[in-house]
Amino acid sequence: MKKIIFDCDPGVDDAVALFLAFASPQDLDILAITTVAGNVAADLTARNAAVIRQIAGREDVPIHAGARAPLIRPPFDAGAFHGESGLGDLPLFEPAKGVEPGHAAQVIADLVMNHAPGEITLAVTGPFTNLALAIRLEPDIVERLGPVVVMGGARREGGNITASAEYNIWADPHAADIVFSSGAACVVMGLDVTHQVRSDPARTAAIAAVDTPAARASAALLEFSNAIERDIVGGSGAPIHDPCVVAYLLAPQLFTLRPCELRVETASPLTLGHTAVEFRIDPTAARIQWATGADADGVFALLTERLAR
Repeated sequence: MKKIIFDCDPGVDDAVALFLAFASPQDLDILAITTVAGNVAADLTARNAAVIRQIAGREDVPIHAGARAPLIRPPFDAGAFHGESGLGDLPLFEPAKGVEPGHAAQVIADLVMNHAPGEITLAVTGPFTNLALAIRLEPDIVERLGPVVVMGGARREGGNITASAEYNIWADPHAADIVFSSGAACVVMGLDVTHQVRSDPARTAAIAAVDTPAARASAALLEFSNAIERDIVGGSGAPIHDPCVVAYLLAPQLFTLRPCELRVETASPLTLGHTAVEFRIDPTAARIQWATGADADGVFALLTERLAR
């Protein structure tokens, strides 16, 4: 069983990723959910994580709120894609259990340092601010972390917030630069792979047919994303970015990876947040693996099966 910390900014697709993680207790021991400002403001991302946790019936997992703004640049949310609340049109309620004391960055640092080297995997589906702060607080976590599996970046696909930048990286490029330059072992689910995993009508209908609270909520979230995809982007099925991180943790055979070197643009106003991915390296020395392919049917089969539990 993998011990994980799930760092996120829920967010419609973060919410579906959380449901998948919560539904897999035999595979994932979730030590903490840590939240960050990103898709919506920090207060809302923490609240949304607690809402998702309650729907999933997993109040055993603690939530810790973290960074309220990027390291350097001004905050910019993605409410146009996630709705004013961050959870689309999902009916909301005041969660019975809120967040625990302790800043997310300190919690990440403490948990990693208090476990054996390589024992904790970090899943990151929002801006990298909390992890960058944790590395600054305790640089030794870099050598003690298991793989850091992240959603972020783009190479072949171009950007989804600017011409060349993906939102999670663009929202805090300086934090992403700290993480990718730290030497931590990273597996990166960028747009190149997440755009291959889309919630077309048949896949969404299969989830909607599952009669569990998590499946019903996930189907509603996917339908919201599909409507946004039609109205804003012009596509027919929204990519499910963040669930790819959890799917990789559960079934890595569903993804194809390629070793690379990765750098983040932090200075150019035109290409801020661009991820420069270089495959022409010595693969034996690579610390970063870039996802290039996904079995989309396999990802949705996994999601549907777990949400039915």
